[in-house]
Amino acid sequence: MLLEIRRLTKRFGGVEAVADVDLSAESGSVLSLIGPNGAGKTTLVNCIAGQFLADGGVVGFRGEDITRLPPHERAKRGIARTFQGVRLFKGLSVLDNVLIGRHSRTRSDVVARIIPFGRADGAGDRDKAGELLHLVDLDSRHSELAGELSYGEQRRLEIARALAAEPSLLLLDEPAAGLNAAESARLRELVRALAGAGLAIVLIEHDVRLVMGVSERIAVLNFGRKIAEGTPREVQADPGVREAYLGVEDEAV
Repeated sequence: MLLEIRRLTKRFGGVEAVADVDLSAESGSVLSLIGPNGAGKTTLVNCIAGQFLADGGVVGFRGEDITRLPPHERAKRGIARTFQGVRLFKGLSVLDNVLIGRHSRTRSDVVARIIPFGRADGAGDRDKAGELLHLVDLDSRHSELAGELSYGEQRRLEIARALAAEPSLLLLDEPAAGLNAAESARLRELVRALAGAGLAIVLIEHDVRLVMGVSERIAVLNFGRKIAEGTPREVQADPGVREAYLGVEDEAV
């Protein structure tokens, strides 16, 4: 198993934002985290990526305990992420934003299955960045400023920048937020392609259609605790999940 989380707990003052959560993710799969706002989803991902240090429990990655490691050390080991809010260098070009993501690359072979790597020099990095932009349908915009892209394009650029680090685990925090139906469909195909190439993906998302369409497993959080986990069909049929998040029992999901 690539990612193993055991009894993870994070407190803010007297509030347990995440409480005794167990999770695991394997290569080539999508694990989605769903739940109401404030359920602890982003806090959990922050503990995986290292933005927050857990107050209890263990974050294991490739058999190593990384619970106390800072974010840059986790990135070196193969963990990349996007954020709820767009965090691009909007005054730099689209291409340069992806090149920035190359600095912490881990030489994982996962992304290489989609895009073969070129030479290990500046020209090779530019070629690789261009190919990642092609993957997210932004190759024709490479010389434009990132701030000139539409919101949906900026979300895709963030994914390309995260992939530039050649991760084994990609954490996506609400990547479909603000996207229209066509953009969400494009994102769905991209997530499927990445998982199909062997990447492990942990996805936080409120778009239930997207979650049900890409996930092998879904974990449901409520008030910081995991209340259910299973296949999309199992989670969809769980009465506790329907009450807490998807709707009351007699509503269509």
